[in-house]
Amino acid sequence: MTTFDDREKAFEAKFARDEELAFRITARRNRLLGEWAAGLMSLTKEETEAYAKAVVQADFEEAGDEDVIGKVLGDLVSAGVDMDEARVRAALGEKAAEARRQFMQQS
Repeated sequence: MTTFDDREKAFEAKFARDEELAFRITARRNRLLGEWAAGLMSLTKEETEAYAKAVVQADFEEAGDEDVIGKVLGDLVSAGVDMDEARVRAALGEKAAEARRQFMQQS
């Protein structure tokens, strides 16, 4: 094997690790957002766990964050919580930073 082949494999491995980390951070972010929303809706511990999982699953519906934002905003409004899209987006950003911080502390 040549040095070029070794470098290529190393770059591919790093790319795969980076993509997996990004996926895990996004899933953690969505879980944290679900827990935040569940708190606003005064859900029980069991309901909070189920809701957080549902928010994570919602991210697989379409590319980007719109599916998650739409789900959480719709659920909050349906539950009678005074909420708008800007506040959900702000919470999503805060939870993204928190998720990254949690993963960095694990490393």
